[in-house]
Amino acid sequence: MKVIKIGGGCLKGRKNIARILDLIAERGIGNVVVVSALNGVTDDLIQGSRDALENEEKIPEIVAGLRKKHMRVARHVFQRESAVNPYARELDRMLREIERFYYGLNFTREITRRMLDMISSYGERFSAGLLTAALRSRHVEADCLMPHRIGMLTDGKYGDATADLRRTSKNLETHLLPLTGKKGVLFVPGFYGVSERGDITTFGRGGSDYSAAVLAAALKADVLEVWKDVAGYMSADPRLVRGARLIPSLSYDEAAELSYFGAKILHPRTVEPLRRARLQIVIKNTLNPDGPGSLIAPGKRKSSRIIKSVAHDTDIGILKVHASGVGARPGILGLVANRLTESGINIKSVVTSQTVISILLARGDVEDGRLALKELRPRPYRKLEKTGDVALVSLVGEGLGTGKGIAARCFTAVAERGVNVEMISFGPSRVALYFIVRTRDLRDAVCAIHEIFFPRE
Repeated sequence: MKVIKIGGGCLKGRKNIARILDLIAERGIGNVVVVSALNGVTDDLIQGSRDALENEEKIPEIVAGLRKKHMRVARHVFQRESAVNPYARELDRMLREIERFYYGLNFTREITRRMLDMISSYGERFSAGLLTAALRSRHVEADCLMPHRIGMLTDGKYGDATADLRRTSKNLETHLLPLTGKKGVLFVPGFYGVSERGDITTFGRGGSDYSAAVLAAALKADVLEVWKDVAGYMSADPRLVRGARLIPSLSYDEAAELSYFGAKILHPRTVEPLRRARLQIVIKNTLNPDGPGSLIAPGKRKSSRIIKSVAHDTDIGILKVHASGVGARPGILGLVANRLTESGINIKSVVTSQTVISILLARGDVEDGRLALKELRPRPYRKLEKTGDVALVSLVGEGLGTGKGIAARCFTAVAERGVNVEMISFGPSRVALYFIVRTRDLRDAVCAIHEIFFPRE
């Protein structure tokens, strides 16, 4: 039995969704299929929360927009007209729930993390219900099982929950495992679970990959297949590097670091539940389902190349905390990190020296981070400085831990292109090296490194 994950990028447009349904009918029978929301729907739900808070008169329009988007797809992909009305009634039932939540937001004048998780979880629920009804209209047996009904238990942290794998495994053995291996398809919405108190908690944006990994580990599946609209992991972003190549196999660590540092193929936490079970992940391209894809498996993957890929991330900014004797004064780093965490800001990485702490944040979090640190009393720093217009470049490969001269070759190639390196981190991970450049120099830096480690054959 396989667990198959279908990403939101594949669920974009009526023709693409119809093709996905053909693939599920052909290759998904007897398996569990974890789905993301239709492309853009989660953003619609979150923006709808903001609009509802601002003006309750917008709520009917928000709900109508969600209905229109899903019904337009349903009318295109359902093969029996008689299936449309039953689906519409179920969709309307869920939309009435969303509508009540939106009016509640407007009444309380507050968007809590608890409410935002509840609302944003509906994108996956809509999607799973739509695909289930569409397969049934094709006379294919299908059922939809909600995570909060089958016991996908979490630690209760809103917006960044972690599954309780031990208890979830027991629950799924009772509620899901007996239904697997039959002629039909079992759909499970990704992205969220339920806390012990019964609250809906999401795994963060892109968290449907993590959901699928939890299900695969809990059900002891043969493999986790992730269906994407790309061929797999590449040696670089093909949009920057014309000669980028498919990476046929990666280790868990390589896949996790690439996902974290810019290759948005998998959620970075996807490998966590699979390590102990030692399950393989296969990336499959829905546009070429018989293509080789990328295999992610435990242990070091044999390769003639030291470096597997050059990834990049432009959603990055730096917040510098200037203070005397940072390295000698205990508690400053902890104080700064705790204040940012309390403000709901995720720290991507930290590089310190004796006089400055450089904190890597998502670009949109840099100003919020600066304001949060300004509130510290007494102030443990001399000055705060923001650095924008930067990009992160990373080299990933198991060979980094043992290969000699890799950093030298990398930075020589970059320097020869006239690119100045703003900041470097090498050592915390045995499979990743990263550095910061100005956004205008990103293409030159990535292309220079790719030419060194992936010379044209």
